[in-house]
Amino acid sequence: MANSAQAKKRARQAENHRIANAGMRSMMRTYIKRVYYAVEAGDKAAAETAYKEATPVIDRMAGKGLIHANKAARTKSRMNNNIRNM
Repeated sequence: MANSAQAKKRARQAENHRIANAGMRSMMRTYIKRVYYAVEAGDKAAAETAYKEATPVIDRMAGKGLIHANKAARTKSRMNNNIRNM
């Protein structure tokens, strides 16, 4: 357990950041799932719309450091390939 005031504050901040990051990560995954559900349903128009909505969310999470920039690029590339191969 933290002893100093500084360590106690950092522990509180870390817990708050963990909760906020979990919410943002969940939101990002939901946007990604919308793309894949549209692809599985065979609805290309809906998939393209979902992709356009998911792309800025993924980029924003990479900018915040929630995911690595390469993971963001890889995820967008895979979604785009799935849409183009419909």
